[in-house]
Amino acid sequence: MSDAENLVEVGPASEFEDGDAEIVQVGRAEVGVIRAEGEFYAIRNQCPHDGGPVCKGNVQKELVGEFKGTGKRVDQQYSDTDIISCPWHGWSFELETGIHIGDDRIRVPTYDVVVDDGIVYVDSGD
Repeated sequence: MSDAENLVEVGPASEFEDGDAEIVQVGRAEVGVIRAEGEFYAIRNQCPHDGGPVCKGNVQKELVGEFKGTGKRVDQQYSDTDIISCPWHGWSFELETGIHIGDDRIRVPTYDVVVDDGIVYVDSGD
């Protein structure tokens, strides 16, 4: 387990449903702790586009497609990657990495999540 001094308590893991987000203060940053497919992720609650509350957005699988050529239908399917979309303008980020799905130069900071004895914590990394 991480150094206990660096851990910010979020709450009992049993109170999280898939797609739920709990906002906590980690240092000077507002961070959303999100459960998706049974896994916990922590991502800064500030979209780099316009400062929107990204963690209040929808959690879903990433929709990907393959362009088959002019006049042909795009082959679409959902990937295994969990993403979150900012509710203000729809910018979407991978939950695990914080990387924007359309431009890997754009990123929202992510944090490690620790579940110990049924309690969820965010590691502030300090």
